[in-house]
Amino acid sequence: MNYLFGEDKDATTRPSSSVSTTTKAPTTQPAKHSSSRIRDLLKFLSSVQGDLSNVTAPPFFLAPSSVVEVGHCWAQHPRIFSAPAFEPDASKRALLVLKHILVSLRSQLYIGCVHEDTRELGSVKKPLNAFLGELFLASWVEEAGEHGKAAKVSLVSEQVSHHPPITAMHLIDEENGVRADGYAKVEMGFNGNVDIKQIGHAIMHIDRYDEDYLIPLPNVRVKGYMSGKLYPEVYDTYHLIGSNGYISELRFSGAGLVSGSKNTVSARLYHKSEPAKTLYEVSGCWSGTLTFKDSLANTLIESWDPTSPENYPSPMTLKPLPEQDPWESRRAWAAVRKALQDNDFRAVVREKSKVEQAQRDMRASERQRGKKWKPLLFKSMKGQEYEEFWRLTEGFDDWRLCDERTLGVWRVDEEKLRGVERPFRRELTPDGS
Repeated sequence: MNYLFGEDKDATTRPSSSVSTTTKAPTTQPAKHSSSRIRDLLKFLSSVQGDLSNVTAPPFFLAPSSVVEVGHCWAQHPRIFSAPAFEPDASKRALLVLKHILVSLRSQLYIGCVHEDTRELGSVKKPLNAFLGELFLASWVEEAGEHGKAAKVSLVSEQVSHHPPITAMHLIDEENGVRADGYAKVEMGFNGNVDIKQIGHAIMHIDRYDEDYLIPLPNVRVKGYMSGKLYPEVYDTYHLIGSNGYISELRFSGAGLVSGSKNTVSARLYHKSEPAKTLYEVSGCWSGTLTFKDSLANTLIESWDPTSPENYPSPMTLKPLPEQDPWESRRAWAAVRKALQDNDFRAVVREKSKVEQAQRDMRASERQRGKKWKPLLFKSMKGQEYEEFWRLTEGFDDWRLCDERTLGVWRVDEEKLRGVERPFRRELTPDGS
């Protein structure tokens, strides 16, 4: 889960017309060169003080998708998501979970810039800021693989809070018994680069082996302003923890002024009973080719190249736009998405402002009536009640829950999910119509 350049400021405190003057050029004028636009953005960010989570990026840096869609990165390779369910060896299951996380990073962080046909990367863009209650429901299917079973992953994502911005997601392959639940809040600042701190985590559960894997959400730095091509870098060391005792240690680094390569990752998998004994290693570029190695046998297991056609993501299945609920992301942002695809930035500002103003009005109405917004499909629990987390993270100093900053720990409400029907909120719509 990742959000570039910030969330909209609280709807009651920011005028809907507050946009950078560089975004208002008529669409009949020649389009600015990307490096010129990046210089404009750099100037814009340099003028901002404090937390960037209250800042909206200029429209020409918006991707035609919302924050609530970001969880699709974990679902777009269903066979990889579900593979641990078919692996009897516990260490290899842990390696498959590690593989899933690493191959998902590319589309998670390179938002709005992966070419659909060639899978080549462009300059990253910022997803649309999700409004409170926004939903995204989709599924992905891959035909039966070597285990003889097809994999179908369904995603449900909801913006459960707007101030602070928090997104929760739930993914499941019900047939094969694999699920993942996660949530994230971001905190951002600018010091020549945009630094993005993700607060939250995800847990993957494998029914067949009753195993849990605690998955970190890494911190990101957006670089490339001087070159005119923005790209994300992940830094620091993280631990992916399995309830079966297998641990993956991930070390991220990037290109420096004189050394290093962009988007570099190295990982080692070991059992907590023998932390010095490396069982498997992964190395390479998380946005490019990754190499998986059996350390004990000193043999190559696999080389993963995301630009190879056999590794392209599976098609995403959505309801047709007219059949979607008004609270579903693609329908709610349809006019904005079209304006972005047409490079009509005046229309982007106009249509985006309609949704934002309707949300301001809705919040004002709730305050007048003494009502409090309630998420549709997710609920939160207090951190001290989250026994699973404390059990898994014992002995790992790099793990922090920070539930006071995320309004608790967010998980899907199974009962609500089973009973939900369109229209999700009856006569209430996000645009006030």
